Amino acid sequence: MNISQFSADTGLSAHTLRYYEKIGLLAPVYRNQSGHRDYAKKDLEWIAFIIRLKETAMPLKQILHYAHLREEGSETASERQALLVLHSEMLEARITTELEHLEALKKKIKYYDNHV
Repeated sequence: MNISQFSADTGLSAHTLRYYEKIGLLAPVYRNQSGHRDYAKKDLEWIAFIIRLKETAMPLKQILHYAHLREEGSETASERQALLVLHSEMLEARITTELEHLEALKKKIKYYDNHV
């Protein structure tokens, strides 16, 4: 699929996709006879995972590290797993904190419900 379609499917701009390829977050994309990028389904799955990591606040530097380990192959599986476990733990802690904030807001809203 061309970069326009890939961009539409992922929600990322063509500029962002080219940047991700430039910094090594995306492996060099296959190019067709005309020299245009031709993305595959595996690229769509990988970018969806990158987006998920970004949306869960994994720093780009860490995502890049994960991507480089992924490129090295199966011998880095345990190191990649460790990165994801650490990120998962950080995400769980953040969710716990956010839930505490939500409860505090609900209490304040209930207070105003009773006093307004």
